Amino acid sequence: MTGGRTADHQVSRLRDRLWAAALDADETGAIDVVSAAARDGWPAESLLLDVIAAVQRRVGEEWAAGRITVADEHVATAINDRAVAALARRASPPSGKRPRVTVACVDGEWHALPARLVAETLRGRGWHVDFLGAHVPTPHLIAHLHATGPEAVLLSASIPTHLPTAHAALTACQSTGRPVLVGGAAFGPDGRQARAVRADAWARDARDAADLLDAGIEARQASVPRHQIDDLPHLADQEYTFVTRNRPSLVKQVLHDLEEQYPAMRSYTPAQHERTAEDLCHILDFLATALYFDDPDIFGRFVAWTAGILTVRRVPADALRLGLTVLAGHLHDFPRAQSSLKETAATLDDPSSPSVPGTGTPA
Repeated sequence: MTGGRTADHQVSRLRDRLWAAALDADETGAIDVVSAAARDGWPAESLLLDVIAAVQRRVGEEWAAGRITVADEHVATAINDRAVAALARRASPPSGKRPRVTVACVDGEWHALPARLVAETLRGRGWHVDFLGAHVPTPHLIAHLHATGPEAVLLSASIPTHLPTAHAALTACQSTGRPVLVGGAAFGPDGRQARAVRADAWARDARDAADLLDAGIEARQASVPRHQIDDLPHLADQEYTFVTRNRPSLVKQVLHDLEEQYPAMRSYTPAQHERTAEDLCHILDFLATALYFDDPDIFGRFVAWTAGILTVRRVPADALRLGLTVLAGHLHDFPRAQSSLKETAATLDDPSSPSVPGTGTPA
């Protein structure tokens, strides 16, 4: 067995042990796994990104597949966060040779673990890091930048519906003259949305973010103030604005029409009605985000994800497609919304992909 294969096997064993501890809600055991590995000489960056981050991805996958509960997911995420903290306590303080950077989740983004992995990776490479955590309102972020003067700003967003807020935060940060690096699942696997909002850089993961900072990022030169519509001129058609402002009434109208056209809904329990309303809210949020970027793939990926989740949960097939069709009827004056809804509904015609509103949001 080669050295590389031995290392891969050892990483796999560490992942399995950490996964078992997280699934058992064994915080002490999880900390022991990473602490013992660190004492044995494993680099902290590898433990953070090749072990803890990999286990966290598995947490999301297992939840999506219906093999663990929401409570299990929350507990496992909290334990992984404790494992990160245990490694952070072992780290040496910054040497003073690297400048200061700010890492934050955009307003509304509560998935802080990816950003924390970035922050600890940067600290391990000697950067002075201000980690502001989850859900940072843009005015507070800008005040922090003025007070501390970091070399760069790193913004994290995991859920695509937070991208319009991320865009506003990014333009505000860039107005201070600092380069902004963005990352997180919200920006897509290829960083397409990062380019659309004119971020200074996009990172695939924490290691990529650290490499980009090590190489140096130049700030965009902005001689005049820039607004979001300057980057996305299609916003002038007001489709995004209409959908976001009228979401409550659209949900109410679609629910009423679904009860008329989908008789099974008449026997729903109050909890089922509530879940269906929540899912319609998520559908409208993702539709609005797709309209914001003029990118139907954002909506299509969400609906496909939702269909997969519902299939795992053995939910009946027809209502999701019907819900999209009914919603399209209420947005008949908006061609971009119509196109996204009709094209996405057409992808659900295969009866082997059953879907219906009623489960939740992407992890």
